[in-house]
Amino acid sequence: QVQLVESGGGLVQAGGSLRLACAASGVTFSSYYMGWFRQAPGKEREFVASINWRDRTTYADPVKARFTISRDNTESTAYLQMNALKPEDTAVYYCAAQLDRSFFSNRYRVDDFTSWGQGTQVTVSS
Repeated sequence: QVQLVESGGGLVQAGGSLRLACAASGVTFSSYYMGWFRQAPGKEREFVASINWRDRTTYADPVKARFTISRDNTESTAYLQMNALKPEDTAVYYCAAQLDRSFFSNRYRVDDFTSWGQGTQVTVSS
């Protein structure tokens, strides 16, 4: 069972940047498909970005060209670099993981992942 711990959230002004980190332990990290999701108050959890074991990335339309997902297998950590932040990016951000070394899968739904972190709050002020 993979354990995930997010960090890097905080309060930032609109237009600013934050980098979230998701540290994984207990597994061979390089075999895991990693994802970032977010949940704003009163809304359902939504997809932000994902990266497979070969560094193929997928992004939700609202964050394309602003956010970048990456991974460092030597550190067992996934990252989400968030630039040009907007007030509507305010949410709790969750890291997710799923064992998957397929060349063909594309994971972007909540149900595509079985392991989740506890979340980190990101607040963007206008």
